[in-house]
Amino acid sequence: MSTAGCEETTCQVTEAEARTELDRLLSDQRFHGTERARDILRYLAERYFDGEAGGAKAYSIAIDVLGRTSNFDASNDPIVRIEVSRLRSALSQYYEAYGEAGVTIDIPTGRYVARFARCIHGRDDADEGAEADNEAPADAVPATIAISQGILTVVGSRRRYILSAAATATALLILGSVIAWYSSQPSFTQKPLVMLTMTAADVRLEREAGVTRDYLLASLAQFDTLTLSTQQPARVRQPVRNAYSVELKYYADDDNDRTVWWQVSDAADGDILKSGIERVSMEGKSAEAVKDELVSALSRRLATNRGVINSIEARDAPRNALGNACVLRAEYGLDDGGRQALAEASRCLEQTLARNPSDAEATAALARVTLATDPAVVGDALRMANRAVSLAPTLDRANVALMMAQFYSGRIEAAIDAGNRALALNPNNPDVGAKLGSVLFAGGFYDSAVSLASEAARSPDGTPRDAVLVLALDAYRRGQWSDASLLAEQVNCSDFIVSALRAASLGQLGSAQASVRLADLRSWDPFFEKDFRAHMTTRQYAPAFAASLRDGLAKAGAHFTPDGMAAN
Repeated sequence: MSTAGCEETTCQVTEAEARTELDRLLSDQRFHGTERARDILRYLAERYFDGEAGGAKAYSIAIDVLGRTSNFDASNDPIVRIEVSRLRSALSQYYEAYGEAGVTIDIPTGRYVARFARCIHGRDDADEGAEADNEAPADAVPATIAISQGILTVVGSRRRYILSAAATATALLILGSVIAWYSSQPSFTQKPLVMLTMTAADVRLEREAGVTRDYLLASLAQFDTLTLSTQQPARVRQPVRNAYSVELKYYADDDNDRTVWWQVSDAADGDILKSGIERVSMEGKSAEAVKDELVSALSRRLATNRGVINSIEARDAPRNALGNACVLRAEYGLDDGGRQALAEASRCLEQTLARNPSDAEATAALARVTLATDPAVVGDALRMANRAVSLAPTLDRANVALMMAQFYSGRIEAAIDAGNRALALNPNNPDVGAKLGSVLFAGGFYDSAVSLASEAARSPDGTPRDAVLVLALDAYRRGQWSDASLLAEQVNCSDFIVSALRAASLGQLGSAQASVRLADLRSWDPFFEKDFRAHMTTRQYAPAFAASLRDGLAKAGAHFTPDGMAAN
């Protein structure tokens, strides 16, 4: 075998090795590729893994990754060359500084193809003057990912035939193992790509519709749950992220009310996923107030964690998905309060952070899941929440996590400050208002808590759990036992405080069902009478409210000693 052949074999890597290096690189904070550069690298790598070794055209990258329209012209728009050049430079700098004797990734000059090897490739002379639009011939594809294959024989003897067959079988076995290994690996999901358009049904409303659209885009950006694009998402066979088209039409009704019809569709196949209408009355309101009300309703409909798009993302992602889908499911688990859901959320968040330690959303979610699972480890949760805020100071999720960590550590004023920052960053997020309301209620600011909870309860796609809970707690505090019981039953959660409130409300009413709800509470915590004081102290509830709740539980059949400990 020639020296060149030896070098080529030495440079080859398996697909499993290549994917491992890609994941490692993208999760390494020392790799300074931009978000666009990372998306391009993922795109080129996936094309290569799919067998498209010739790489991609500039047109494909512009449409599929960068969100350009179908009339993109590389000769007039150098965006692809610029972004790939940045990616190539970032890869080169990274491996020069931190590269070890392992697999490396590079983008050869003149071609848009990801190249994986165990040895550093030099600059291709043949590519030096090539047009950077993947015009290299097919036979110029570099030797990269490969599986060892049987030796081809020109003159076959029986022995060589057997050896060749054995080598082929071994190669097939290795290939099968690689496929099985990769198929078992969790997928890493990203925030969905959304392109929004708004038109006016009447030309006289075009300016008004345009202003509403601009404010809506600003509001959606504050949620930071979607990746917004001003271009139509391409219909990609294997997109870097899921893409959606949101169409809106602006109307002025006969009675002068303002109405927006909306429709969400899958950008890949055009399927309509959901549509609806938001209507705002102009009676007694300024045009500014009407616009704000429309923007609030639409942004809540589209961008909350239980909104139209994120609900689809959480539902359709693979069960073991990491990244964005994991964060969404963790937030669902926090609302539902199930221990199994929280345990699964904790595992997937830890895996997500192992892949990308700089993921502020995952860090914030893990801080909250940690608190919900075991409030005693508040120190760990506080460190994670502070890190999330340092990674993304303007992220409402990070500030909510900090609020809850400070709250459980007993720093009520600091918690309220963090909650107010989160609300200022995203005033249209009902989850922020509801969670801040729960902190304010525990701190004794009942009127403010109820005001925030009532506002959050207007969310069109389901009232946040904390909003209903605050309203139920306040009804109980005011002695409205029937309202408290009804509201507590509407909370889609069965954690300690919800279970206790259900039993205590029925106990105060003298209902025969109180014993049933008390049994539910006992199944959650068999020793809740003994632990009651600790539960109330951890949740920072005022002594008067805790005493009232204990009284209701006693009427339901619980047995407490005068100091709040369980009776023998």
